[in-house]
Amino acid sequence: QYSKFVKTAFEDFILPTKKYADIIIPRGADNSVAIDLIVQHIRTKLGQNDLCKIHPNLYVIQTTYQIRGMHTIIRDAATTTHDFIFYADRLIRLVVEHGLGHLPFREKQVITPTGSVYTGVDFSKSLCGISVIRSGESMENALRACCKGIKIGKILIHREGDDGKQLIYHNLPKDIAKRHVLLLDPILGTGNSAVQAISLLLEKRVQEANIIFLNLISAPQGVHVVSKRFPRVKIVTSEIELGLNDDFRVIPGMGEFGDRYFGTDDYQSSTPFFADDKNRVGLL
Repeated sequence: QYSKFVKTAFEDFILPTKKYADIIIPRGADNSVAIDLIVQHIRTKLGQNDLCKIHPNLYVIQTTYQIRGMHTIIRDAATTTHDFIFYADRLIRLVVEHGLGHLPFREKQVITPTGSVYTGVDFSKSLCGISVIRSGESMENALRACCKGIKIGKILIHREGDDGKQLIYHNLPKDIAKRHVLLLDPILGTGNSAVQAISLLLEKRVQEANIIFLNLISAPQGVHVVSKRFPRVKIVTSEIELGLNDDFRVIPGMGEFGDRYFGTDDYQSSTPFFADDKNRVGLL
């Protein structure tokens, strides 16, 4: 029976379509069970590890219990400003160090105090940081601690009434076109402000491959938006979020990052965070 009906039907109808289709569902749209299974499978595959496979420009630092512990503290709405700053700075430092590891390098030999030759590497010196005001400024100290004397520019993006896409201020190094750029913003939500910031850098003749976007947490939607628009921009983050809710808030998130870090919230960080720090300008 298999050879007479099943095998022949497969060879006549299914096999010829395999070269044109990614997924073949018997009975098509009427097969609701098969469709539900496939949808669930795709949702599972869009998790953190597979998101890195989908976007080879995405780099998530390897998680440890220490990193998970620090995330637990800064995500807790009851955490004090002092503790939030302390543990956020530790995480930011890890992200910055990981981002610096993606800079180009050349082999370099040095003489050790024992008179021996050590073959190591020398990283690119043409580097600058660009922080997206105001949350991005929280990442500047970690960058300065890692890169002595580094130049840091600023970008301010208005998010009121223009879908997060209105650039209203920037102060960038004059020779930025010749530099590798570390773009600093702790939250990647919808990706709107990141797209605007990266577009400005490209307008200033920065090479797309020379931009490294550093953040603490990233929503999958934002990763998709940035990676699709700028596939050569590297994204370095410490954790991938579940996504955005109906109000475009990052979930589970960590609150309004700028307010919590700079101590400008009077209600112990209980305000939910809007994607890409939506209300940042109004708090300046």
